[in-house]
Amino acid sequence: MMGEKILLALDFDHTVIDENSDLFVIRLAPNGELPQKIKGFYSDNGWIEYMGEIFKFLHIHGVKPDNFKECLSSIPLTLGMEELFAFIKGSDKFETVIISDSNSIFIDTILERFGLKDTVTQVFTNPAMFDQNGLLTIQYYHTQDWCSLSTVNLCKGHILQEFIKERKQKGVTFSTVIYIGDGSNDLCPGLSLSQQDYLCPRVGFSLWRKVNKLMKEDEKTKSLKARIYPWESGSDIVGLIKNISP
Repeated sequence: MMGEKILLALDFDHTVIDENSDLFVIRLAPNGELPQKIKGFYSDNGWIEYMGEIFKFLHIHGVKPDNFKECLSSIPLTLGMEELFAFIKGSDKFETVIISDSNSIFIDTILERFGLKDTVTQVFTNPAMFDQNGLLTIQYYHTQDWCSLSTVNLCKGHILQEFIKERKQKGVTFSTVIYIGDGSNDLCPGLSLSQQDYLCPRVGFSLWRKVNKLMKEDEKTKSLKARIYPWESGSDIVGLIKNISP
């Protein structure tokens, strides 16, 4: 039986990187603008379909795989994230997963750009690929009907808990799970955490607002069991890890 580790689970957009990668590539459109008919595809539960239409539009206007790569490579890491990944790199105390509603092409491109692929144990996101004509296509990670907090294509809490369960079956247990995110869809995995874990909402973003609201109401419901650790920089997370790691 292997020893216990610390699991770092991170969102990607506005967490690892300081942009929304899906929206960032819109600058590849003519004049950086989408036509109104494509904007009409947007809905909270139809993000994959919306992005599919954007990718078709960009393809029609001559955007090639290398154009995506060049565009994505200009996105900066969030402040302090380079320090965080450098701190955990090569250590067998940690496992690191990314759980994101972006897509595999975008995340792989950016991780490769910053030399982070070897530091991340696994990426859970919507599968994407370029077809034989160079059109970027995207699919649902899964189709779920059990979580009203999540979109139909991605329940982050389910993914996180399944990963923990699978690792346990292989003899790896986690003394602490640190979930780091910013968006509304990061609340679900936060609610799945235990008392020894940490939910880290990025200050000023929607997860932070939701957590603050929930904490005021939580005297009765006790739905949030994890310790709350707001962050502004990846350096804050390094400080947390130093405090809790043996």
